[in-house]
Amino acid sequence: MKKILALLLTLCMVLALTACGGSSAPQGQNVSGNWAPNGPVTVIVAYKAGNGTDNTARILAQYAEKYVGQTLVIENVDGGSGSIGWSQLANSDADGMTIGFINLPNFNSSIVNELGTYTIDDFVGICNHVTETSIVVVRANEDRFTTLEELVNYGREHDGELKASTNGAQASNHIGAQAFANSAGFTYIDIPQGNTADELLSLRGGEADFCVVKIADIASMKSEVKVLGIFAEERSPELPDVPTLKELGYYDGWLGASRVIAAPRGTPAEAIAFYESAFKAAMEDADYLAAAENAGITTDYMDSASTNALIASQQAFTEGLSEGFWYD
Repeated sequence: MKKILALLLTLCMVLALTACGGSSAPQGQNVSGNWAPNGPVTVIVAYKAGNGTDNTARILAQYAEKYVGQTLVIENVDGGSGSIGWSQLANSDADGMTIGFINLPNFNSSIVNELGTYTIDDFVGICNHVTETSIVVVRANEDRFTTLEELVNYGREHDGELKASTNGAQASNHIGAQAFANSAGFTYIDIPQGNTADELLSLRGGEADFCVVKIADIASMKSEVKVLGIFAEERSPELPDVPTLKELGYYDGWLGASRVIAAPRGTPAEAIAFYESAFKAAMEDADYLAAAENAGITTDYMDSASTNALIASQQAFTEGLSEGFWYD
């Protein structure tokens, strides 16, 4: 009888421990391996709240939390064309509890221009989130330019007079404006703003005549701006009536930007693998995809290895722009 009672007691203890183990494990722990964050995860966004990067980050975070198993806390660290936020990310503890968004090629330009003390080797890519195509836009009520050709002709006839707001010196949208002007044969006055939100505010307020942004950047203000051209090989399904710069005889390829998720160098490999799987699951979530489509987000998941290769290739591209690309 004592042996039977002992066996029953042992069985009860095993069942209790199994139940406790199942209920206490973080929800995200079953995504990849045994590592999982043990508290809220800080997600650094190197731009102000309301910026395009901030908006896309918050939408992804909302749906990724169920796969991470913890709250994702967006921390906006604005300034220095993104370099202040990226410096903070590079110097964060490499324990898997701090990750962040890196904008390419803005991030690479900040290295070329020595805005921070970091290099690409101070980060490890987790995954790519968004790939965005650049577009040329003017104010919706701009009556001088209804087509890209009219903008170009004005720029040629009044060389050096057009003003373009950008998201910072030699940042992604400045690269786009320069590529457009170089290929179209005119010069302009650059008005750097430091971020895309302020760049578009400058345009809408009449300070600038045109600017280059990305498609998702105008999702909330389509009635306030007019898209004249797109930097792509073929017309976009989102903007079927907008000609490519290539078909009009100007810049002849794709140009745009990527938003990748990264961690400080030295973050454990198992933590990188965990987030890689968690964000992949989030980006395949039907609810997330519906929200992303509604917000004009072009989701483009890449794994960690591909993301690190993308960061390196964008560094080479940006460093190559210093030869003959910029004018005084």
